[in-house]
Amino acid sequence: MPSLDAVVLADAPGANARVVGLTLAERARRVAVRAGARRVLVAVDRSAIRTWWSDSPADQLLVIRATDQMVHTPLVTALVATPDVCAIAVAPADAAAPDVSPRGYAGAMVARGHSANEVVESLACGDDDRAVAGRAVAAGAAEVPHGEIARYPATTRAERKAAARLLYRIIHKSQDNAITRYLYRPVSFPLTRLLVHTPVTPNQVSYAVAVLVAFGCWLTARGSMISAIAGTAVVLAASYVDCCDGEIARLKLLSSRFGAWLDTVIDELSQIAYLIALGLHCRYWFGIDYFGDLGFDLWAWAIVVGTVTYALTIYCVYYNIIVVVGSANSQDYVGRFEVVSGDRPGTVRLRPAAAQAIAAGDDLHPALKWLATYLPYVVRKDFISWGALILACLYLTQVTFALLVLGGVVTAVIVTIDHLKLRAQLRAIARRGETVLVR
Repeated sequence: MPSLDAVVLADAPGANARVVGLTLAERARRVAVRAGARRVLVAVDRSAIRTWWSDSPADQLLVIRATDQMVHTPLVTALVATPDVCAIAVAPADAAAPDVSPRGYAGAMVARGHSANEVVESLACGDDDRAVAGRAVAAGAAEVPHGEIARYPATTRAERKAAARLLYRIIHKSQDNAITRYLYRPVSFPLTRLLVHTPVTPNQVSYAVAVLVAFGCWLTARGSMISAIAGTAVVLAASYVDCCDGEIARLKLLSSRFGAWLDTVIDELSQIAYLIALGLHCRYWFGIDYFGDLGFDLWAWAIVVGTVTYALTIYCVYYNIIVVVGSANSQDYVGRFEVVSGDRPGTVRLRPAAAQAIAAGDDLHPALKWLATYLPYVVRKDFISWGALILACLYLTQVTFALLVLGGVVTAVIVTIDHLKLRAQLRAIARRGETVLVR
């Protein structure tokens, strides 16, 4: 893969203006790193560019202007991917920014080979990047429209507020269900807007969630109903805070594979810990003889069954997303796959066989179609957390515990069947001598 270096033009006071907790220059630097830059020069002095480039030039040079605009990764994603000797980012036809007309230069360019050397010399001599881009276009440079939420002017206070509003649109993930989007995000987002202006990192938020869940589980396991209600409320509050780590990571370009795994591990362990804590509460509050004289402790057995089935589910789900899907997010789990040809001879890909957990045809009654769309949400953590609090307030913690154990058993059966089928598919592919490509 060709090496990439990047220059962030920050030789004006505007580069120190802040949008959503980051200066324009620092955000541009992080965008360059996300684009794959091995070295990034934040150029507050243009004369340093020539020496920096000649020291260890890469195969291609990315230039981002950070003196008057807020930038995000879609500005350079397509730009870096283009094979042209020189390419400039331009605004698409529906660009929302008021300072750049459609197909106008959008403040970023990529140059390769001799073209990169020419760009370096021009910038080092003090030429405006707009003039450099104009000459490049005249010489035949490719014009690459940038993606959505890519840039916005940020020279005035009003523009920086508008740039922040544009950037805040990325807090929603494609996997967000209706409960997350309308019940959780409206509460977590104001907290995120406070945290992005502090040094708090997404991983630190994840650690805080772990502490909150541990405290909530401790309260729940103490035994009394009031304690269980308080503990369940704390666990629910932790699920709101849990939304903030991903929001901060996306807004401040701090996403990492370790962070994704940390969030995932804490999330899964939290569910098991709450199940165990609630079981201990029920055992104490309702007593061992709640079910009559059975000759054994049913609460203890239920805790064991719930823990084992949850652990089995976690194994099957993460085998699925790691080995086949290539993700660290349990929301990317796919139940059934179909085999399709890969990009190279002797390779195949496993493509999701259905987009919905419950497939709904076009001729289905609207009410049934609504159920098919939203019924799967009731088994998700964000729905369960609220349901657990409501049942706890009604002194029905034994119902919550029973539903959690039953849900764990049913889910384990379903994902185990999916897992066995997936293993059979992988064995059949291996027998044919083919290799599975993971995205």
